[in-house]
Amino acid sequence: MSDPIETGSGDIVDIWSADQDLPSWFTEALDVPREEAFVEVGGQKVHYFRWGKRGKPPLLLTHGFLAHARCFAFIAPFLAEDYDIIVYDLAGMGESEIGTVFEGTQRAEDMVALAEALDLFSGPVKPKIIAHSFGSGVALTAMELAGERFGGLVICDLMIMRPEKLAAHFKGGGGPPGSGKTDRPTNVYPDYETARGRFVLAPPQDVQTPFLLEYMAYHSMRRVEGGWTWKFNPKVFHRSENDQEKWRQAPQRIVDLPDRLAIIYGENSKLFDGDSAAYLRELGGNHIPMIAVPKAEHHLMLDQPLAFVTALRSVLALWENP
Repeated sequence: MSDPIETGSGDIVDIWSADQDLPSWFTEALDVPREEAFVEVGGQKVHYFRWGKRGKPPLLLTHGFLAHARCFAFIAPFLAEDYDIIVYDLAGMGESEIGTVFEGTQRAEDMVALAEALDLFSGPVKPKIIAHSFGSGVALTAMELAGERFGGLVICDLMIMRPEKLAAHFKGGGGPPGSGKTDRPTNVYPDYETARGRFVLAPPQDVQTPFLLEYMAYHSMRRVEGGWTWKFNPKVFHRSENDQEKWRQAPQRIVDLPDRLAIIYGENSKLFDGDSAAYLRELGGNHIPMIAVPKAEHHLMLDQPLAFVTALRSVLALWENP
């Protein structure tokens, strides 16, 4: 494990922020001290941030496909007073490495191993998981593997659809998260402006807080010889043969999970909507709190970050004081 460096973020740099009107809540959140370090899991380095204090109830957070830990870097500080928070990059995304072979439940096993490596299981309060989109699928499997070790899971806008709607989504080219070739090097662009022009959200949506899109775009790239390229490793595009079947099974897996669970989603999300919530209830999920963030789409932390914080605080408060 590398020695953690405690610092303010240093994430605000002119190349992306010079023309942005940054609100005080954002700059103050990024000024909240955090640690940044790497820990070895399964022979690979995993990059993470840590806010709060050891001994507080632990939270383990992760992001969606091709994103990185900074999608929670302006969310976690609002929880830091009451929790010990780890936000990490999934393997092959952000700053985290990825192994040569990455099959099956590896990501979920790594999530459990990461919590172990960072000593999240040693205290009197079990760690809770908060995960967005693709990361929620990883977390769901982690709960199936080791749910007794965790205190609950908050799923944030995971793709959930009725079978016929999901089939139409796949047929229309929507597919599961991620597409591309695992053996093709990432493109190198001659300058930042050109690279920035290729940064888009999936699924596409208008972002209500443009400065957050600029922030995420900049931190999704890195300088290399000859210009700029993406941080992710193309190996992340690998899919198992039964990938689509896993998405078909996801609604029932959620309902059948015996552990504490809540769902937060964007009111206008294309991947989880009111009908998704109704479908889960029809399958037996009436016990699951499902909270719609008003005016938000799939990338709800980029649309309504403070409303998203409020939803998270509410769920966590109810779980701490049932």
